[in-house]
Amino acid sequence: MDTPDAAPAAIDYRLAFEQAPVGMVLSRHRIIVDCNLRVCEMFGATRDALVGQSFRVLYPSVVEFERIGKRMEPILNASGRYADNRMMKRLGDLHGVFAGETFWCHVSGQALNREAPHEAGIWTFEDLGSRRAAKADLTPREREVAAQVMKGLTSKEIGRVLAISHRTVEIHRARLMRKYTAATTAELVQKLIAG
Repeated sequence: MDTPDAAPAAIDYRLAFEQAPVGMVLSRHRIIVDCNLRVCEMFGATRDALVGQSFRVLYPSVVEFERIGKRMEPILNASGRYADNRMMKRLGDLHGVFAGETFWCHVSGQALNREAPHEAGIWTFEDLGSRRAAKADLTPREREVAAQVMKGLTSKEIGRVLAISHRTVEIHRARLMRKYTAATTAELVQKLIAG
């Protein structure tokens, strides 16, 4: 048992970063400056292959990388924090297995400077698919709508978030329901999370 005057044990923050149960990345201007072992496992790449790369390599498309970057900027400006569920892309493992596979990922981050939110940040990544690839082939817009559906937003709310009409959202939602053979939104969300 600790005595009142016992000094707390020193914490090795580098070891804590490396062994964290979630993927962690330090970034500058959307470039990976450092990452932990869990990120390497999740995306199927070595640390050397990721450090110095743009986050773009982890997205299914350049369009999604740019669109999400623009969407998160005002939120980071306002609160300094951002979080969402999105499709990400594995680079593969040491044997090239899983290369290009997409999966649902929960991403959250903290900007170190609200006025310049992409200047420097700390990001966490959690694989929602547990090494299962997304089964349906989705367009970039369908992935964006799916991510908002997973948050429980209505078509009108999704339309406001994505700056598209709610009718367009309903078209994409209907396509998602067909692709995942889901009868209800709850079933769709469950199938999206499962991959």
